[in-house]
Amino acid sequence: QVQLVESGGGLVQPGGSLRLSCAASGSIFSMNAMGWYRQAPGKERELVAVITSGGSTTYADSVKGRFTISRDNAKYAVDLQMNSLQPEDTAVYYCNAKFKIFYDVRVYDYWGQGTQVTVSS
Repeated sequence: QVQLVESGGGLVQPGGSLRLSCAASGSIFSMNAMGWYRQAPGKERELVAVITSGGSTTYADSVKGRFTISRDNAKYAVDLQMNSLQPEDTAVYYCNAKFKIFYDVRVYDYWGQGTQVTVSS
């Protein structure tokens, strides 16, 4: 059984910073891409940032230059440093991981439980 545990959400004023963390645990053979998505009220879930096992990154245009994604392959962990936060960044942020388990050729696609980020004065 594999679990993704997120932490780091909260309330911050405009212009402030937050750091989200996510760690996967369980019988993981190899970890592929890890990423962060977000869903604001009344909107669809959208990509925020993704990082491959080799370290290549992709960001949504709306967060480029403000957010930085990083990962620790040894710990199956991914972080999202969010700077210069704005009210439009308010959403539930979800960690995503794509991985393989032992003795199985399939790639599994798991989501964390979500963590609320609220940007407000």
